[in-house]
Amino acid sequence: MRFQAVCAILLLVSTVCVDFGQSGDSKGKKKKSVQDYTDKDLERLAQQWEDEEERDDEDNFPPKPKPAKTGFDPSKLQAQGKDGIEAMMKETKKGQTVMVFAKIGDNPTKAETEDLTARWEEMLRNGGILAQRYIISDDRAIFMLQDGSEAWRMKDFLIQQDGCVEVEIDQKKYPGTRPHRTLRKNEL
Repeated sequence: MRFQAVCAILLLVSTVCVDFGQSGDSKGKKKKSVQDYTDKDLERLAQQWEDEEERDDEDNFPPKPKPAKTGFDPSKLQAQGKDGIEAMMKETKKGQTVMVFAKIGDNPTKAETEDLTARWEEMLRNGGILAQRYIISDDRAIFMLQDGSEAWRMKDFLIQQDGCVEVEIDQKKYPGTRPHRTLRKNEL
């Protein structure tokens, strides 16, 4: 009888010790030293990190809300005349992607168009207007804006530039004021 009591106590103590030893690790795995990790262990760890980062990105960064649109008041539009129409267009395009087409005069080559529009793009960027430029033919380029309300500032800039024959926004064409390019010394 005494022998059975001692065995029961030893069995109980060993079960408790094993349970406490495994409680530190939730999966029951023995912790390894970083030096003992195999390639498979490192891949599994990297995958766990990526999964956690994806969950964190989704949880911590809600989608960016679109700007609130203001109501339309036709009485203000009539009072402002032509400027009111452009102001309304700016408001309706705020936060939307807009494409602005520019036509270059004097029959340029594709390389000349690339050069000239690259200069315009840099000047626009310096002026605080961020646009992506795409050449679509020898004498035409597209400037893509993420904030469409900036399109009219861009139009005002482009029609003042040498060589810009025409600017088009939403199928409305604006003529350039200096359609002929003046050659610089390094272009001769």
